[in-house]
Amino acid sequence: MENKNLQQRDGFSSKLGIIAAAAGSAIGLGNIWKFPYITGRYGGAAFILVYLFCIALIGLPVMLQEFTIGRRSQANAISSFKKLKPNTPWFLTGWLGFITAFVILSYYGVVAGWTLSYVFSAITNSFAGQDPEALKGMFGGLVTNPLKPIIFQVVFMALTAGVILGGVKNGIEKYSKILMPLLLAIVIILDIRAITLPGSGEGIAFLFQPDFSKLTASAVMSALGHAFFSLSLGMGTMITYGSYIGKKENLGVTALQVTIADTAIALLAGLAIFPAVFAFGIEPGAGTGLVFITLPNVFNQMPGGYIFAILFFLLLSVAALTSSISILEVVVAYFVEDKGWNRKKATIIATVAITALGAFESLTNGTINLVLPLLKGGVVNQFGFFDWMIEMSDLLLPIGGFFISIFVGWIMTKADLDDEITNGGELTHSWTGIFEFLTKFVAPLLILFTLLNLIFGWF
Repeated sequence: MENKNLQQRDGFSSKLGIIAAAAGSAIGLGNIWKFPYITGRYGGAAFILVYLFCIALIGLPVMLQEFTIGRRSQANAISSFKKLKPNTPWFLTGWLGFITAFVILSYYGVVAGWTLSYVFSAITNSFAGQDPEALKGMFGGLVTNPLKPIIFQVVFMALTAGVILGGVKNGIEKYSKILMPLLLAIVIILDIRAITLPGSGEGIAFLFQPDFSKLTASAVMSALGHAFFSLSLGMGTMITYGSYIGKKENLGVTALQVTIADTAIALLAGLAIFPAVFAFGIEPGAGTGLVFITLPNVFNQMPGGYIFAILFFLLLSVAALTSSISILEVVVAYFVEDKGWNRKKATIIATVAITALGAFESLTNGTINLVLPLLKGGVVNQFGFFDWMIEMSDLLLPIGGFFISIFVGWIMTKADLDDEITNGGELTHSWTGIFEFLTKFVAPLLILFTLLNLIFGWF
């Protein structure tokens, strides 16, 4: 009976589908929105080198760990731990991932809705003639509006649900094969335009010539944290996707390819942004406003800026969609497999619940004032609650990643681990010992250090 169930379980049908879907999950707003501005804040190329080092020590090993758990169990993020270690509390790690995915998608859908709104603003040429202060007011007016951001959030979540309704092969894989080439094409077009601008050389040098004098302890911690967050780790997405990967696929190679794709897109996004920013004398470390305030100002001054503004915000929306698909699948897979719901019912209920929480969060940006005794000062209003939800997920992700590393390194049987990464002994790897060392010692210790820094603010 078990084999029959495994044969009926949906899954990816091709290597390209696996890479497109998993890379799409990893490549999100963090690559195109957050990565450029924290790179700008911490001095460019020096920060990138530390980030790449952290990707190798944490990102890649944890991704392979999640793939291994998922494929070994052939189950969702919660049931995977129950199958691999029954009658133990380890299933709570799966619940932690489930809750984290739910929380993240609630506010992620709101931010993605902003990007959709900006696509329409770009198309209608709403940025034209606006000075930086007016652009700042435009963004503030959007996020504090009681209705507009919720409308765009609902549209975005409906798009996400539409993909999930198709299942793994005919939904996630099918649309990932379309969206990922589109994303790559847009970012390359933007790169070409940016590096051909007069004065763009300074921005290129900023990205690729390291200045270690600007590399502070805070920058190192930020690189360590972002390396973890940018790959969609710690919330069950890669466990869920791993469960859809066929037994003949090389998990180590797949994890490496996804990690390279994610990092490459982040660097390409920086190449699209910094040459343009430097060409027009804009401050590269402009914070989160870099995307929604600074760049529209750049597009206003750029020849052909109307077209490139549309392309850029379309790029943001596509990147957000490829990530939101994987996050929603974590929730839907649990409802389908553990609750016995059909995919349509599971998708609709999950989407409505997550969207409702997101709409509430959106309203707290300007319409609802909250009193939450557990938070700083007791009163949270404007962006306070929304930012608090983001900070909470920033804590939940490394907690999840820490327990995943401990589970694979110390709890999961070595026979199960070796069987998955060698495809039942068919593959031989020279890196197995390194992976086990990183899994048992390096990754959990660095994740724990990152987590403690987030809590206590050491740097």
